[in-house]
Amino acid sequence: MQNIDPLIAVGVVAATAVTDAAYVFFNAAVTARRRIPAANWSACWYLLSAFAVISYTENAVYVAFAAIGSWLGAYASVTWLVRPAPPRQ
Repeated sequence: MQNIDPLIAVGVVAATAVTDAAYVFFNAAVTARRRIPAANWSACWYLLSAFAVISYTENAVYVAFAAIGSWLGAYASVTWLVRPAPPRQ
């Protein structure tokens, strides 16, 4: 069994908790069809998950582009979900 660094273990727990919280807030904003909050939470959620992008590209600059894409995607998705109410009869 490998040695476990307690500081890294606590960091992983904290990072996972914050990432999941951002995901929950993102989904709540989408459910409420609030475009700006959904887009903001999407970008935050992606930034919290950015270690994957850095791992694959080895260049942290791409994280900013990923966050922008995430923001735009969430905004556009929630915009698409907003439907006008049907006329009352």
